[in-house]
Amino acid sequence: MADRTPPLALEELRALVASGEIDTVVLAFPDMQGRLQGKRFAAQFFLDDVLDHGTEGCNYLLAVDTEMNTVDGYEMASWDRGYGDFAMHADLSTLRRVPWNDGTAMLIADLAWNDGSPVVAAPRQILRRQLERLAELGYTAHVGTELEFIVFKDSYEQAWDRGYKDLVPANQYNIDYSVLGTGRIEPLLRRIRNDMTAAGLTVESAKGECNPGQHEIVFKYDEALVTCDQHAIYKTGAKEIASQEGVSLTFMAKYNELEGNSCHIHLSLQDADGRNAMADDAASDGMSPVMRHFLAGQLAALRDFALLYAPNINSYKRFQPGSFAPTAVAWGHDNRTCSLRVVGHGRSMRFENRLPGGDVNPHLAVAGLVAAGLYGIEHKLELPEVCTGNAYTGDYEHVPTSLREAAELWENSPIAKAAFGDEVVAHYRNMARVELQAFDSAVTDWELRRSFERL
Repeated sequence: MADRTPPLALEELRALVASGEIDTVVLAFPDMQGRLQGKRFAAQFFLDDVLDHGTEGCNYLLAVDTEMNTVDGYEMASWDRGYGDFAMHADLSTLRRVPWNDGTAMLIADLAWNDGSPVVAAPRQILRRQLERLAELGYTAHVGTELEFIVFKDSYEQAWDRGYKDLVPANQYNIDYSVLGTGRIEPLLRRIRNDMTAAGLTVESAKGECNPGQHEIVFKYDEALVTCDQHAIYKTGAKEIASQEGVSLTFMAKYNELEGNSCHIHLSLQDADGRNAMADDAASDGMSPVMRHFLAGQLAALRDFALLYAPNINSYKRFQPGSFAPTAVAWGHDNRTCSLRVVGHGRSMRFENRLPGGDVNPHLAVAGLVAAGLYGIEHKLELPEVCTGNAYTGDYEHVPTSLREAAELWENSPIAKAAFGDEVVAHYRNMARVELQAFDSAVTDWELRRSFERL
């Protein structure tokens, strides 16, 4: 990542701490699920003792399930290894204020072992490694993520107490692009937009979506690591703001049988001169050879890397025909029935991966996009024919239909092992195994409704 001015300079932080305006500093890192985990420090202690030396966190934080249960099967952390610490080192380029929490600043941390070596299975480190590989070819990745969420009038505590049943959505009908519909909850949307702006994110827009209470707020395209860090900050912040407003929102991929929450990811490449390496105005389709190879790599690795794009049991409920969530391993020009959609021209030429849902870990997903593209470039893969019709009914390979299928593809993928290494492949295969084991042993409401009396 190129040197850049952080949203909040270190000297500004020192001055704000001295004046008493900032009294708390959050140091956090994205975990396997994309959640921010870390500590809140007294601000002066952070400046005096943590900034230069880092802090410690239990390494079980990258070896637990969603419920924070310790589970077996991880090489890096276990009861046999004693669940020791790794070090958390602040990345000063991420320093910012947190407007939704009074007197608070935040930084994202990189993780390292006590000997200084990186924690290679940490999501941020996985992305850094792929970006380094890309830089060796003279390119930087620019990324935008489009997160959808559903807002409910119930608080998080009320939702928990009700078992997440019979919640009241903030809108009662489809409000896709409806100005009236977004106006119904504009105070919440406005606060999220303004607080994110004050935290150093550049907001583009907010719009309504199809599922009752569903909305989307998008942010300006930026360098890959910046976008992924900001994605994690936004996701955490939006939940905290909703809670403060007495409502709740969910980013889960498929809350109900209606439209799921997507997280379409846009990516382009910039060369050393700052030009879009994916564009070629002389080409009939506007795409450069680099873009064609990069996109061919996406198709070649799409099924193998599905675990990075759809990491949970619930993720696979989105992939239904006619749902605007993809089912076909296909690409098209501005074709929303395909997994990969090519959009823009010239400087804005890019592609969109439509597989990820709102539950995605952005660092892992973007690492997958970069690794797949590098595979295409390195092997000079040829791009297959474009899909010009309905990909749902076309003769294409199907995206994985379950976490079990995706995990098996990932575990046995030579592309994944070559790009990420055996340790990373094994680590995230185990994450899937843990989720599958938990789900397979659970009795669902669906089973109770169908079986309690009638079977």
